[in-house]
Amino acid sequence: MKRITVISGKGGTGKTVLTASFASLARKRVLVDCDVDAADLHLLLHPHIMETHQFIYGSTVRIDSDLCVECGRCREVCRFSAIDVNYRVDSISCEGCLLCSRICPAEAIEMEENLAGEWYISDTAYGPLVHARLGIGGENSGKLVTTIKKRAQEIAQEGGYDYMIMDGPPGIGCPVFAALSGSDTAVVVTEPTLSGIHDMERVLDVAAHFGIDSHVVINKHDLHRGNAQAIVSLCKARDVSIAGYIPFSLAINEAIVQMVPPVEYCNPDVSNAIADIWNRVASL
Repeated sequence: MKRITVISGKGGTGKTVLTASFASLARKRVLVDCDVDAADLHLLLHPHIMETHQFIYGSTVRIDSDLCVECGRCREVCRFSAIDVNYRVDSISCEGCLLCSRICPAEAIEMEENLAGEWYISDTAYGPLVHARLGIGGENSGKLVTTIKKRAQEIAQEGGYDYMIMDGPPGIGCPVFAALSGSDTAVVVTEPTLSGIHDMERVLDVAAHFGIDSHVVINKHDLHRGNAQAIVSLCKARDVSIAGYIPFSLAINEAIVQMVPPVEYCNPDVSNAIADIWNRVASL
């Protein structure tokens, strides 16, 4: 099984559009939306949720008012000012460090597990999709990414799938590390802008750190030929291959509005370009 992660150094480069198109073009694939902070792959793949699981992470303080003697020691030691004068706990401010529960003389403080989000196993027209939703203000998106990747790999191995295609988070943070870990190939989507070039270089550094083979796709390459050529030169200097070029097309926006993978909707220039990219990536 080949594990392909589509990433980008910044948001809005067309990463999810390309992943959805890969899902349409590939055969025997399991799909994973690793962008748990702002998941949107489901908008193009229309999943039917088969299983729902809770993502439990961390703990929050609960003070038993019947046992509390209001000595104030918990408020004194709390570095996060999470306990007010009425001994009520602000769950957002509380970091679950456990210190208050250890020093409470009345043993009135308990720790409750946090429901940080949910993750799902779904069926789509393109194969199984494992995806998630991190709760508002939820922490440790990297651990949630690892959780859904692990389950997706189990599904792929049990079903004898050929590909595990992952829509990675943008940027270079912890969830990106989790998404890239164990991948065979990273497809880095960029665009011919100064910010696109800068952030592409950063995410290529991350992939190189993990020893993952990277290939760059230049989206909307014809909007600025000079910057597109600068990307080609940077990739050549890094010994990173260009997997392909996608021309600018309003039809891609129309495909998103219609909520279908662009490769199924756009004109032949765009669809064929995406298909060529997939053929190159699949043959690596």
